[in-house]
Amino acid sequence: MSIKRSAVHIIVMLAAVIAGVFIMLEAVRTDVGFGKITVLLIVFMIGAAGLAFLSAFTTNGRMFMGLIYLLIACTFLNQAFFAIHLGFFSLFLYRLLLIAAGGLHIAGILKNRTHIDRWNRVNVKGILLFFALWFTYGLVSLLWAKSVTYGIKYLALMAMGIFMIYLIVMFIQKMDQLVIFYTIWLVMTVFVMVIGFYNHFTLHHLPTSTLYNGPQYKQHYPTSVFFNQNDFATFLSISFFLYAAAVKNVKNGYVKAVCLLLAISALYLIILTGSRASLLGVCAGAAVYIFILLPSLLKKLAVFFAAAGAAVFAALFAGRIINAVWNLFFAPQMVSAHQPLPSNLARANLLKNAFHYVIDSYGFGVGAGNVSYYLASEPVYDTGGVAEVHNWLVEIMANFGLLMMLGYLTVYLYLFWTLYKFHERKLENQSKLIAEGLITALVGFLVSSISPSSVSNLFFHWVFLSLVIAAVNILRRSQKEPAVTANYEKQGDAR
Repeated sequence: MSIKRSAVHIIVMLAAVIAGVFIMLEAVRTDVGFGKITVLLIVFMIGAAGLAFLSAFTTNGRMFMGLIYLLIACTFLNQAFFAIHLGFFSLFLYRLLLIAAGGLHIAGILKNRTHIDRWNRVNVKGILLFFALWFTYGLVSLLWAKSVTYGIKYLALMAMGIFMIYLIVMFIQKMDQLVIFYTIWLVMTVFVMVIGFYNHFTLHHLPTSTLYNGPQYKQHYPTSVFFNQNDFATFLSISFFLYAAAVKNVKNGYVKAVCLLLAISALYLIILTGSRASLLGVCAGAAVYIFILLPSLLKKLAVFFAAAGAAVFAALFAGRIINAVWNLFFAPQMVSAHQPLPSNLARANLLKNAFHYVIDSYGFGVGAGNVSYYLASEPVYDTGGVAEVHNWLVEIMANFGLLMMLGYLTVYLYLFWTLYKFHERKLENQSKLIAEGLITALVGFLVSSISPSSVSNLFFHWVFLSLVIAAVNILRRSQKEPAVTANYEKQGDAR
């Protein structure tokens, strides 16, 4: 049996298995409608037939890469247009494609040894190992977690994100593939932004938005395919810099103009969301962008003046800063029980609760996903009913402990530093585009990640990390083995 025919059989068999699972679920669950099952079966059968048709005209490797690109594109749709809710878990289009890609990948491992060659070309094994250790620690943390249900839900989201990173690193190992990934992000962001403008000008939102049928005075906030406007703003803080890098590095004048317009559109939508953290992220990323473009001498002067300016600012406003920190974190709270808790005080109390949980757990964290359970059921400080930390790094620390948070931050800073060091060298235009876009987007996301209630359920975070890690892998490999890389670039995916 040929490899092509085997791949088709695997796809059809996978579709049949999943269809059978859902039919059994229909038999034992009364809250899952036949309409959703029918749609799911139709989607899988059309997909299987389409792949079977394509297998006659292309190679197995190219067909799988097409599935990877389709998976990447569908992650930007979030859960807006296709979702099957099973109570404990929900299936979206990108999750179904992730399952299909995972099944085909496992089948490929069992049938041939090309995956060993791919693994040998991975130069970021240490980063992948950290994510594996992080997930393993999360599983162990269920032993002391008060809510195993919360933990399993959280770890399920983590598992999908980490597997996405693994797939991307394994199968996107050439610069032209990375550019396609980058382009998919830019193109799909246009679609997402169009929905955002539709929200703002028509005051209508998708059913997946928290503003759907919400208060009238909030309807002008754009949410697009996301749960709320803060999630949307954080996504745009990444996309803004990917467009900005394209404006600087793309040679085609028409493409430059379009990317400039889209960058301005992204910035305007961030302003419309009212997310101050995302605007601060854009400012921080822009400052870093200006810095990396400066000549060496001016960089040293910029660092000196920035440090001097920070010292002067701290000296002039030390009293106000200390007073603000004291009022938020240490002073007795004088809030009437009949008045809503101010948002800045609620945010401060969320952080105080999180630090209390970390200290109370001796730095090991309360267990995967359990900080939400603690905030909902055992808040030490009043949060006004809010049960999410609203700070990504603190969320990791409260759930998984201090060491895991420091590990994540170390990996993040390593990715930033590696891209920066590559940018310091003379790169060809595509590599420079990727490096500049990702360096500034890393800064923008890190700052704006204090805006969403939780980053764990924002899948674009994992897609973004997979793009960054794949870029670092390709750049490091091109540095270590340029001759081998050049030869591999010519081989294509015929294997």
